[in-house]
Amino acid sequence: MIKIDIEKKLTSHNGEIVLSISTQIKEKEFITVFGESGAGKTTFLRIIAGLTVPDRGFIEVNGDVWFDSERGINLPPQKRKIGFVFQDYALFPNMTVEENILFAMEKKDISFLEELLEIVDLKGLRKRKPDSLSGGQKQRVALARAIARKPEILLLDEPLSALDIKTRQVLQEEIKKIHEKFNLTTFLVSHDYSEIFKMSNRVLYLKNGIVFKEGTPEEVFIEKRISGKVKITGEVLKIKKEDIVFVLSIFAGSSIIRVVATEEEAKEIKVGDKVLIAVKAFNPVIFKL
Repeated sequence: MIKIDIEKKLTSHNGEIVLSISTQIKEKEFITVFGESGAGKTTFLRIIAGLTVPDRGFIEVNGDVWFDSERGINLPPQKRKIGFVFQDYALFPNMTVEENILFAMEKKDISFLEELLEIVDLKGLRKRKPDSLSGGQKQRVALARAIARKPEILLLDEPLSALDIKTRQVLQEEIKKIHEKFNLTTFLVSHDYSEIFKMSNRVLYLKNGIVFKEGTPEEVFIEKRISGKVKITGEVLKIKKEDIVFVLSIFAGSSIIRVVATEEEAKEIKVGDKVLIAVKAFNPVIFKL
């Protein structure tokens, strides 16, 4: 169990806010931290990692106190069992793929290195340096390096946002497999609804520094629970009226689908909106996210 109760004053584009988060996370959960820019998402991850110090509060992980302002406890990052993957990879440019991974290990473990290279499909690139790798390959190195520390908690700060759709989808699957294989508790910062629904079992929705909503993706993003067996999230590209109905072109995953909507459904939706389509008794129902 991870117990977090922290406060930290921040300056955002909306002025000064107080990041105030009190929550309990079960082991092996996959949590997405969601919210607008400036809500405190990255700061929250940095606080868990020990890279940013809260003004007050405590963090307890499986009975071990990592931070307690009242007792003067602040475990340094290297003593916290975390792996951190940054949006910009943060790889050492003068090191090869395998050197980057080995550097993160507390003790050099060649058999574990081989296992990690196999998991992230980098065996053939082990002697290459970061400047010769694609974005997806760099992120695989960053992910393997984070796991090389054998963490209890994996922190992912928008790791896939700069990648193309196909690469992003492949890495989503790889991250899920790693999360399950190594029994991790994972925190992911993401704005991608399809990614959130696909990967997370819990969402922390931050708004102006506080937890605005918390729960499963459905509980957080859909006010009315849906019983439909097929659910697809996407972005509205085009809305066209045809006779008495409206046809919506929606970008979902790597495909564009067309869905018929009633006038009542269509009047609440505009181009660019994120929507969820639920198929109930062969009839699609559209919900704005």
